[in-house]
Amino acid sequence: MKIVSLFSGAGGLDLGLMQAGHRIVWANDFDPDCVKTYRKNIGDHIVLGPIENIPTKQIPNADVVVGGFPCQGFSQANLLRFEEDDRNRLYLEFLRIVKEKQPKWFLAENVRGILSLAKGNAINRIEKDFTDAGFRVQKKLFNTANYGVPQTRQRVIIAGTRADLPISLDYVYPTPTHAKTGADGLPRWVTINEVLAEIPEPESHHNLLNHICSQYKVTNRNFTGHRITDPDKPSPTILARGNGKGGVCAIQHPRNHRRMSVREQALIQTFPLDFHFCGKLNSCYRQVGNAVPVLFARHLGNQLQQLSILRRAA
Repeated sequence: MKIVSLFSGAGGLDLGLMQAGHRIVWANDFDPDCVKTYRKNIGDHIVLGPIENIPTKQIPNADVVVGGFPCQGFSQANLLRFEEDDRNRLYLEFLRIVKEKQPKWFLAENVRGILSLAKGNAINRIEKDFTDAGFRVQKKLFNTANYGVPQTRQRVIIAGTRADLPISLDYVYPTPTHAKTGADGLPRWVTINEVLAEIPEPESHHNLLNHICSQYKVTNRNFTGHRITDPDKPSPTILARGNGKGGVCAIQHPRNHRRMSVREQALIQTFPLDFHFCGKLNSCYRQVGNAVPVLFARHLGNQLQQLSILRRAA
């Protein structure tokens, strides 16, 4: 299917959708490093610039619109003045494009906290907005470790199907391929040690791209980004936010002797080894941390392929 990608970042979601057989016809991000990374690894169809400055008519028609919008402005106090809060502008741009382009489906990715923001009123507002735009809307919380990603990353996927399509073409969420304990005959979660066992130390002789790491001190405190990493479990969530001083707080290596490198965190996010991130160290860490895991995106894309088959057969 033809897909338009908003807030594309380095392209984790897009790469997974492409691996599932789809074609990204247009993409957008405002960050120059993200766009350089995307062009280097995925294609020249990405446009650099604020999405609010791009008229809908300049965006091609597509079967699907995808993207993850920020949600900082979805507070209880701000819901009555929603459109006036500048932090909501990117969500409103996503809504604008979906409403005006009327794709057959859309997929919006977001953090788990969106379900409880403003005591649940934020997600209710979002569902109503997309329903009013002409879509049947559903939502589901996922742990990407249940899909072969070596990381306990919890994300919400909001899926919309255009209301004029038959219910038989509603988007169907992927079923788990892995289980924490190997229940129901599924393989156990993939551990961080399994993925990084053969990766050499950054200072050793190697040919790995982006295999450089933060020198931020390992402190082993019970605090996000500072906890001991258990090598026999999936990685904690790869972070994109800072350490309070402007830098990214990279997760500790499973041996807990240093921070993971950009390449190691990219492997945890299931990017291929030859995927080259552009920019300075903190920028590369942020690009990795903000991405949708490629493998999880491929599972989402496989479900879209099934809808494409059903639609052609109808």
